[in-house]
Amino acid sequence: MRFGMPWPGRDVAREAEQAGVGAFCAGEFADHDAYLTVADIVANTEHALAGPAIAYAFARTPYAHATALRQLHARAPGRLFLGLGSAAFRINRDWLGVPADRPMRRIAETVGAVRAWLHAENGEHVRYSGEFYALDADVRAPVLGRLDVPVLLAAFNAGMAATAGRVSDGVIGHGLFTSSWWNDVVRPSVERGASGAAPGARFLEHGWIITAVDDSAPERAVADARRMIAFYLTVKTYDPYVAHHGWEEPVAELRAAFRAGDTDAMARAVTDEMVTEIAVCGTTAEAKDALARRTGSLPRDVGYFAPPSFLVSPRRRAAYARAALALIGAVPDAPRRL
Repeated sequence: MRFGMPWPGRDVAREAEQAGVGAFCAGEFADHDAYLTVADIVANTEHALAGPAIAYAFARTPYAHATALRQLHARAPGRLFLGLGSAAFRINRDWLGVPADRPMRRIAETVGAVRAWLHAENGEHVRYSGEFYALDADVRAPVLGRLDVPVLLAAFNAGMAATAGRVSDGVIGHGLFTSSWWNDVVRPSVERGASGAAPGARFLEHGWIITAVDDSAPERAVADARRMIAFYLTVKTYDPYVAHHGWEEPVAELRAAFRAGDTDAMARAVTDEMVTEIAVCGTTAEAKDALARRTGSLPRDVGYFAPPSFLVSPRRRAAYARAALALIGAVPDAPRRL
């Protein structure tokens, strides 16, 4: 497995790439754009993979996703990947002002239409026909040419994992993923979706790992990880995951605390079992032990050491990113099933 991290900024990234970090990814939110961040990544790294993990799939047209990748490819050929996520229903409806129905069908077509733009040769029409997108672009300027950029889908629940297996080159796992969720839900669903894939097809696994390491203040690191877990679990889309693990009671408590604005109570509601199953946190030694316990249940290709971001300052996130460098090489490659 290659270790990566969400983009920590150029200063930390130089140190990280020298230490062996092999991939950097860009997230997306109201205050940062995925493709602008990827541009910063490719301008300030030399060899690492770079890409959104994720970009909001429906915030842009397939054309916009593909043209951003073409421009980035000119600066980082062979280093790019594209991670797309459907985003929450409310984000699509209330933030982006775009249709939010049938996200699995819609994102499958998005992948197909993006690939139509990426795979087009000069002189060819860019064609795609579906329910949501219909393309027939005659681009006379010689600016195309096939780009084989892997397209991965953020897939939390079983249905989206099956969609990823059917239409994409890989899956991006959420920071909440546990051994059981990877092995009992996500991977079997991917395999069902990929049942018609060509023999020997290489399916990629990327995934975020909530990581907070601080040898001088391990209790604070664990508290930050608890708070991050709690914040993620306020999302009702993850209810099948909660039920799968039997965590309904603590999740009900943390959601009540979230509604009351009590972030300390949110963190307290996260049980020790949840921290053990989800996060890599505490001292360096404790974090290495946690990684060793999870060998084989981490993403098989790229695992992103992701510092907690909920109510954590940029300075402390940078410190967590630097501390995570001591974990590189702590986990051997896991066997693959796909």
